[in-house]
Amino acid sequence: MTIEIARATDVAGGEEILTTDALAFVEELHRRFDARRRELLTARVARRERIAQGEERLDFLPETRHIREGDWYVPPAPEALTDRRVEITGPANPAKMAINALNSGARVWLADLEDASSPTWENVVGSIRNLRDAARGTLAYTSPEGKAYALRGDIRRPTVVTRPRGWHLTEKHVLVDGVRASGSLVDFGLHVFHTARQLLANGHGPYYYLPKLEGHLEARLWNDVFTFTEDHLGLPAGSIRATVLIETIPAAFEMDEILHELRDHASGLNAGRWDYLFSLIKVFRDAGPEFVVPDRASVSMTAPFMRAYTELLVKTCHRRGAAAMGGMAAFVPNRADPEVTAAAIGKVRADKQREAADGFDGSWVAHPDLVPVCREVFDAVLGDRPNQFDRQRPDVAVTADELLDVASAGGEVTEAGLRLNLSVAVAYTAAWLSGNGAVALHNLMEDAATAEISRSQVWQHLRHRVVLADTGHTVTPELVREVLDEELERLRADVPPDRFSAHYEAAAGLIAELCLSDEYVEFLTLPAYELLE
Repeated sequence: MTIEIARATDVAGGEEILTTDALAFVEELHRRFDARRRELLTARVARRERIAQGEERLDFLPETRHIREGDWYVPPAPEALTDRRVEITGPANPAKMAINALNSGARVWLADLEDASSPTWENVVGSIRNLRDAARGTLAYTSPEGKAYALRGDIRRPTVVTRPRGWHLTEKHVLVDGVRASGSLVDFGLHVFHTARQLLANGHGPYYYLPKLEGHLEARLWNDVFTFTEDHLGLPAGSIRATVLIETIPAAFEMDEILHELRDHASGLNAGRWDYLFSLIKVFRDAGPEFVVPDRASVSMTAPFMRAYTELLVKTCHRRGAAAMGGMAAFVPNRADPEVTAAAIGKVRADKQREAADGFDGSWVAHPDLVPVCREVFDAVLGDRPNQFDRQRPDVAVTADELLDVASAGGEVTEAGLRLNLSVAVAYTAAWLSGNGAVALHNLMEDAATAEISRSQVWQHLRHRVVLADTGHTVTPELVREVLDEELERLRADVPPDRFSAHYEAAAGLIAELCLSDEYVEFLTLPAYELLE
């Protein structure tokens, strides 16, 4: 075996998770599939360049029209994934947060090793250990203050659906022939190796959310990984099931094809709002002022181009017998301010009512206190039915122009929005560098997607020299530096000095570099990862 592991013994759980057999399986995944992964990432960049140069128009693929027009279905969902009316999301490490999610009363827990997790080696290994113990029913934690956390035995615990890292990320603690392994394959490989048989014995299975896919060929790679894994580990064919996040603009044009490529492993699709907007900016960042996205807070899910995307998702899923999952309710209740909490819950309720009325089968929340609200809304629509696959939405006919009509959002670009973007990007990145990927900011539970769209908007507004509606100022490098310095000083006042010097200054430097660079960096987490220990 030529796989090398850095810090195999000095990380908690390393001896249990980084076993010889588990690592041999990860190495086999790398040798079989990593070259294709890298080829697909290169193809992403090449396609983006063709679009930017006007050589290709983003549209539904003519060569796969027969798939979109064909009469085919994904297999029925296993019982554990039939009713998904409320899903809670959050990191799988620390154990306290995992236990809270499993005790929340949600139907599904998205155990996140991606956007809501900072991929420190402690978090990667700790997440797998916690998920293994959760499958065994033994997950427990006692805080330094002596408070004990344990899994409740008096409720139906959520079905666990694990989200590995995206294809673009690597794992620097795992080398094969001196090359970093794919973060996706490390996360998936360790998880499926340590949990699959126990999950199947529990009446569940190894279920996954697949992030950041940009097309059906990337889904095909995952399908091949799943098929090989089932054969190699002796798992029943089709026991691995996947829900794909449609959170990139290229993937919005290939929903049918993505489900078709996953074949017997497909379960559904999910609408990811912030990453979708982030992707739209990334792909069309220099395509002209008609693609300039206004202040992110002003882009609601009722904007016509967002409605086109979500309604197409529901129609596609239900036509194929797959679950259509709604977007995140990120609000974090503030028990010290009941008026703010009540107003925010009212907005969450309205958002979930819109999703349920559109035909979604369930939706996401980020906090246990929001589980009852989401459940109540979907209970009112679903009743005793597990889903609403019967809502076929023949009224929906979405064109490429509608998906790309960013101008339909309305809204403005303001200095207030610029300040919020820079403040949130720095505050989130600082927390991420400290090892925390799920961060409460301004009563919202934020993950990497928020930081990504925040810094991307600044880059785009700077590139197009946007005039700010509330001040009349033009976005220039000087203005960005000035506002960033001011927001950093505001953050300094709210953070202990040692924490500020440890992470906030580095975060601000990274955000400044990303926003002011002539070259757009594809993912904030790529350079940020190099700053993690």
